[in-house]
Amino acid sequence: MCIIKKALNNPNNNKMKFGLHVSIAGGVVNAPVNAAQVGAETFQMFTRSPRGGQAPFLDKEMVALFKANCTKLGYNDFYVHTPYYINLASANPKIADDSARVIREDLERADLLGATALMTHLGSAKDFTREVALQKTVLGLKKVLAGYNGKTWFLIELSAGSGQIIGSRFEEVAWLVKQLSARDRKHLGICLDTAHAFASGYDLRDDKSVKKVLSEFDRILGLKNLKLIHANDSLAPFASNVDRHWHIGQGKIGLAGFTALVADSRLKNIDLILETPKKQAGDDIKNLKTLQRLRSKI
Repeated sequence: MCIIKKALNNPNNNKMKFGLHVSIAGGVVNAPVNAAQVGAETFQMFTRSPRGGQAPFLDKEMVALFKANCTKLGYNDFYVHTPYYINLASANPKIADDSARVIREDLERADLLGATALMTHLGSAKDFTREVALQKTVLGLKKVLAGYNGKTWFLIELSAGSGQIIGSRFEEVAWLVKQLSARDRKHLGICLDTAHAFASGYDLRDDKSVKKVLSEFDRILGLKNLKLIHANDSLAPFASNVDRHWHIGQGKIGLAGFTALVADSRLKNIDLILETPKKQAGDDIKNLKTLQRLRSKI
């Protein structure tokens, strides 16, 4: 009862909420329970194995139980992540087609469950010139969104820029979005990952830098299109193009950067989801409490 009471009495209700990616072991119905056990105000999950295989069927009973758990525990917003193997720009037609199919399936599954948004990575340009790879990515995005009428947002997650990865720069993502129809863009938003952005050359280490990056995001992509932030410190150095998530305040971004993000009024209604390492019991709680302490000082 203590956990449920905390979730229902979230003092930051209808504003920026702090959550984390949780396990669905035993079924998606366990995700909100797992989130509540660590005091998360929102959560993110997969609805299938992130490494492949058939997606478990979501029957009416399971969906109803999942929604009941969310209601009981006070979760009005939650998020879904697609599997890791997505590559809309693959030279292998099966991989490219399957990537679009899986994203669309996950978008429909997320909408069935009542998720606020589903986010995905786009893939890599390693098989083609970048121009061709980007055109293939556009085709994949069009397949994902064709005829979609759900309420769950579809989010492009900004990447860390390693190798030939697609979507690490604001300008590139903006170009991709502009190739889509106005109808499809109505369902589309952006997920900003702090570790990815930092690794891609967007400095987030202090208040001045955070304000500059958010202003740049607003100019190129529009802050109205920012629907979620993945809050991760970075073990890798600035502009390294290396994707290494780390504990809040213990990496290269540091507490000053996250303090600035939490305090920025432009982000007051954007949720933060932790994808920090789970090396030891209690890591999730420590990272959540760090963000909560920063918020309490505002």
